[in-house]
Amino acid sequence: MPEGPHRPRRGATTIEEVARAAGVSRQTVSNTLNAPQRVRPETLDRVNAAIRELGYQPDQSARSLRSGARRTLGYLVPVDDPLDPNPLMAGFLEALVDAAGAAGQRVLLFRPGQGGAASPVAAMDELVAARQVDGLVLADVLHEDVRIAHAARLGVPFVSFGRTGPGDPQHWVDIGNEAAMAEVVRHLAALGHRRIGYLGAAEELPWMAARRAGFLAEAERLGLSAVAAGAPATGAAGTGTPTVGAPAAEAGGSTVASVRALLGGPDRPTAFAAGSDLLALDVYEAVRAEGLAVGPDGVAVTGFHDTPLCRHLHPGLTSVRLPLRAIAAALVGRLLDQVRGEAAPVRGLELPTELVVRGSSGRPG
Repeated sequence: MPEGPHRPRRGATTIEEVARAAGVSRQTVSNTLNAPQRVRPETLDRVNAAIRELGYQPDQSARSLRSGARRTLGYLVPVDDPLDPNPLMAGFLEALVDAAGAAGQRVLLFRPGQGGAASPVAAMDELVAARQVDGLVLADVLHEDVRIAHAARLGVPFVSFGRTGPGDPQHWVDIGNEAAMAEVVRHLAALGHRRIGYLGAAEELPWMAARRAGFLAEAERLGLSAVAAGAPATGAAGTGTPTVGAPAAEAGGSTVASVRALLGGPDRPTAFAAGSDLLALDVYEAVRAEGLAVGPDGVAVTGFHDTPLCRHLHPGLTSVRLPLRAIAAALVGRLLDQVRGEAAPVRGLELPTELVVRGSSGRPG
């Protein structure tokens, strides 16, 4: 018996047929299925009626990642030590899950080396091919990061916690690392410190390089004597002689020795700015090993990240607080804009930090 004109033809009806029956474009049908908030109510009713009448069933396996149907965001988790986790990224993950949940989304964690994926690029390919997520969140972005370039080639919606290069899509959210460290220097200078030291980690990490650059630039602008731990002092900034430019020492026992060497010298710094809270712990250890005190009338110490340990140290550690919840909310918002088919951001978003002052920073002794 031949089919009537309105009999459902499951598996045969195409999106073009639905569009013709409803008198709309193919894109409007796609929006009805994937982003109904973008369709006028009367048009939405007409398209949905045509879908029911023709028995149209979209092929879920063929739908684009941009459809938003999965309501799941993939987070490429940085490699970490479970016995010594990165407290900053743990806080970021908590903020990301909260922000995604507030938008009706879930977060799927994935990592290279799982499910046959031996590299970040392979892990991304595997997840995208399985159509398990609507978009990707990347973090710990490096210079010329292969993950950024690959996500752009795939055409998958993505955002990054950390800046992308000038030739890459500018889908990033980050803090102003240089500006944050410059604020630290101004804080120490306002307390009366004229000789300050900096302790950082490997400078191939863009955020660490930016913090050190911000420290040195602001110290020079204010005419302070600045030195990086592990490097010999070659002159006072702002006095016509070059500011120390050697790389800062790496984390671990070597940093304690470097700080102790500076503290034992004739022109010891009266304050140290550390590129992270964990590095600030090395300064605490070095200061006390030299028989000195941390804080007012001693050696001032500042950290970066404002992790929970700052509140439990004695004295409490002055540190730069990152707006993790604001960062996560901005990332989720920018990613969902792309998933809904809206224009991708043409520039990154820089969010301000907050200097939380505690007892570790005071006037020089």
